[in-house]
Amino acid sequence: MAQWHMKSKRKKTGGLLKRHRKKKPAQMGRDFIPTEIGERRIKVIRVRGGNKKFVALAADVANLTVAGRAKKSKILEVIENPADSHFVRRNIITKGAIIMTEDGRAVVTNRPGQEGVINAKLIEEKK
Repeated sequence: MAQWHMKSKRKKTGGLLKRHRKKKPAQMGRDFIPTEIGERRIKVIRVRGGNKKFVALAADVANLTVAGRAKKSKILEVIENPADSHFVRRNIITKGAIIMTEDGRAVVTNRPGQEGVINAKLIEEKK
């Protein structure tokens, strides 16, 4: 079923608002497509204005920021995910997820479902 990002149908008082126009395609949302750990897979979606969004379906490498420098690091597993505790078991990566990389623990700083890549910041080096 489609998701719509529109104003509420009701006023603060509980009364119904009259619709002043039909639904527009630009107000329609999309279903959540989770980013998993695995060989890199990208889905291209056309968005408003003919632009493109790159949805990461799976990724195994993160762009890791270490002391102001960027480097690629292999993702091993998802340790913690504040978005949903069940995402940890399924190894789903979202913004704010804490992942284990070859270099240590890192927090994801971008939205892989919107940008197609995973950017992360190192929070604890591997011993």
